[in-house]
Amino acid sequence: MPTKIEQECDPAEERAESEDLEGKRALVIGCGNVLIGDDGLGPAVIKHLARTGGLPDWVGLLDAGTGVRKVLFSLVLGEPRPQRIVIVDAVDVGRKPGEVFEIDLDAIPAKKADDFSLHQLPTSNMLKELRESCGVDIRVIAVQVESIPAEMRGGLSAPVSQAVERAAAEVRRILGCA
Repeated sequence: MPTKIEQECDPAEERAESEDLEGKRALVIGCGNVLIGDDGLGPAVIKHLARTGGLPDWVGLLDAGTGVRKVLFSLVLGEPRPQRIVIVDAVDVGRKPGEVFEIDLDAIPAKKADDFSLHQLPTSNMLKELRESCGVDIRVIAVQVESIPAEMRGGLSAPVSQAVERAAAEVRRILGCA
């Protein structure tokens, strides 16, 4: 039986229409592919935050799916920019499945800075560019996956599904909305 969060993140559902993000002081971006199991964590957190509400109107929510490069590129070139961006993504770095933690951009190995895969952070160089050249505060919330399926399979594993609320709480804490 799927959990409540797995039901909310049914890969057959269309993504919610994006809200108008222009002029938002903070932007929360969920990254990941809902058709690749635990990689759908970012979109699940965005849906959870949207459903539960309570965020100030100066916070924008965006399910970027696998298109985060385009979003970040637009933010680097565009004006106005948000003052803070919180990225939420699933990673596989050998921690306990479902563990929620923050990743320091400077701690990402240089060899990974240009890489992009469904299991790694999105485009680290663009995040660093936004921070260093544009003055945007960048925070990255990650959740350790249990596994990434070899074939398409929607739905989060039990440990990652249970981490959705904890990741959302961490987002709220970072934004000062806890």
